Amino acid sequence: MKDLTSKYIVIEGPIGVGKTSLSNKLALEWDAELILENVDDNPFLSKFYKNPREVSLQTQLYFLLTRTRQVQSFKQQDIFSQTRVSDFMLQKDRLFAQVTLNNEEYDLYDQLYSYMAVDIPKPDLLIYLQAPANVLMKRIKKRGRNFEKYINTEYLERLNSMYLKFFSNYDGSPLLIVNAEDIDFVNNAIDYKNLLDKIYSIDKGRHYFNPLASIIND
Repeated sequence: MKDLTSKYIVIEGPIGVGKTSLSNKLALEWDAELILENVDDNPFLSKFYKNPREVSLQTQLYFLLTRTRQVQSFKQQDIFSQTRVSDFMLQKDRLFAQVTLNNEEYDLYDQLYSYMAVDIPKPDLLIYLQAPANVLMKRIKKRGRNFEKYINTEYLERLNSMYLKFFSNYDGSPLLIVNAEDIDFVNNAIDYKNLLDKIYSIDKGRHYFNPLASIIND
């Protein structure tokens, strides 16, 4: 394995873009600790996708609590002991809250977030995966999670807009912005190798990876 200077790597992006798949692959590549958010454990999520207004605040608060616990738990460990790869950053919780909550709910949520998200560790490298809403919809349908069948394109477009706005101003750590629309990091060895080479070349600042579409067999 090439030298990897980053010890805490986060993969971020909207639903269906491939965060968890890439996180699994990179963790295996580097023999790293894998930190995945517990999406399936949220008891409100299925109801939220059916009727967002009914349980939006409960859904968001549950995610805030569980994500904060996960981040705080590894923050207390020896940060030099092992490389860590995660498929979420705590700040993403606020992005989703801005999309799903009304003003009164968000004011309450934001007070709790400000209290709980104190001294959160920053990634040594943040990888932001991008793809259009129609591509995300196809990938969501392909993986076939029952509770995601109510997700619509409009919701994904709003999420994409929030992510774009957030990362356009982000300077908290080295950032790699990846166009993941036409490539397959998991099943295409060339795509994966090109991404790895890009990751190893990053020291600091903002970087872009916009590879040519690969030929993927159906």
